[in-house]
Amino acid sequence: MDDAVTPVDLSSILVGPPRSNPERKVYTNRNLNMAQIEAVGFDMDYTVAQYHQAALDELSIRMTLRKLIENHKYPVELREVKLDLRFIIRGLVVDKENGHILKLDSHYVAGRCYHGYQPLPRSAVAELYGPRPIRLSDPRFALVDTLFSLPEATLLAGIIEHYEANGRPLPVTYRQLFDDIRQSIDEAHGDNTLKTEILADIPKFIVKDDDLGPTLHKLRSSGKKLFLLTNSEHFYTEAVMGWLLDGVLPFYQSWRDYFDMVVVSARKPSFFVDDKPFVELSISGEELGNATSFRKGTIYQGGNIRALETFLDLRGDAVLYVGDHIYADILRSKKSGHWRTALVVQEMEEAIALTHALMDDLRRISSLEDASRRLDDTLNDRLTLMQSLGRIQQLIGRLTGPESRVIDSTRGRAEEELTREGALLAKTLTELETLEAAVDERFNPYWGRVFRERNERSLFGAQLQHYADIYTSRVSNFLAYSPGQMFRAPRDVMPHERDY
Repeated sequence: MDDAVTPVDLSSILVGPPRSNPERKVYTNRNLNMAQIEAVGFDMDYTVAQYHQAALDELSIRMTLRKLIENHKYPVELREVKLDLRFIIRGLVVDKENGHILKLDSHYVAGRCYHGYQPLPRSAVAELYGPRPIRLSDPRFALVDTLFSLPEATLLAGIIEHYEANGRPLPVTYRQLFDDIRQSIDEAHGDNTLKTEILADIPKFIVKDDDLGPTLHKLRSSGKKLFLLTNSEHFYTEAVMGWLLDGVLPFYQSWRDYFDMVVVSARKPSFFVDDKPFVELSISGEELGNATSFRKGTIYQGGNIRALETFLDLRGDAVLYVGDHIYADILRSKKSGHWRTALVVQEMEEAIALTHALMDDLRRISSLEDASRRLDDTLNDRLTLMQSLGRIQQLIGRLTGPESRVIDSTRGRAEEELTREGALLAKTLTELETLEAAVDERFNPYWGRVFRERNERSLFGAQLQHYADIYTSRVSNFLAYSPGQMFRAPRDVMPHERDY
């Protein structure tokens, strides 16, 4: 029997524009069959509830400056510090010892580096950090890995620039400044001054997504259990979720009706590793005692992953958890519970729009990189030929016959080609560097693309690819997909498998 498979005609499938808006797609790192997912869990802040980032950054910075001045006795002049809210992007690293802010590549090696708003030359970065991977477990370093943490790095750079650009020393060490900024932000959250101001004008700070309710309804209607697992307190969760979902669909009397289980003050990532009990809360948020069983419609506080799985009768790989924090949401839920993971990256939409607008330039960059590799190979061949001819000349000594003249002629042509191709490589690399810098400037004038560090993936891009099974820009993007969708990852191609 002939077992040959008749090739499928792919022309009608692959030709033409994409059938969906790339800014609203769900992207896949690891195959995920939604038909096998029995429950979908959601973080709230920056996941179900997305923020108007500029407004929130301005509020966080204002509150932090107030705490620095009132609680930590910093000079009042800090209110005059000029801050560039475009300066910090997600995935950067703060060197608290030197006051530098770094962007690492996927190998944890330092790439771009700023002190205040001043870039460090590559030679200075190489001298200070070298080619060694940076150990983020070292307390000297702090990772700017969420949108929530952008203001603290923004303030650090702005305050350093305010003093040192004017030739004045900081009033404290870099490490003390960073730690005080972080503590001040924590104080603004801890005493609820920040959240109180957000709740006083929710539309100013939180994005209203009309597709959120229909998305949750579609998942519920397919038979999947839904749960909300957030670190925010009861009062804040109740207000934000009520504003987002109450009255959106007529058959849900309250936002709580969208979810089989609601957990507030979850203390992630500790939720995934500790064994704290669930505490049952009243509708008004009063503690009613430890929960020993699950009752739908009840709001819980604290808890742990094992009890949640028991309450909802779930096994790890049947759960998809959707969050925005690489460590607290994605890495810990995957390692502790073997949950499948979806990362929400709010800034993706702008990045994708720019990527498509600059696609011709990005294709040119890819062609220049390919040409550079080929020229490197050609130059290596020329050098090898010249070295071989030199050894032959040494072997034949002082002979002046036709063979020697042929060798001299061949070597001369090789030297000419080496010079020509070396100049072509230099010109290619110059165009590549110039074009890549211009593209990066469009994404962010300081750091370039969030997901890349020059020709490498950035640390954030590598973490996203390694830990998130799927990723997208907002929860409501799932509305365009079947609850039984098979998300297929592109084939991972190693360097030696590429079509050069």
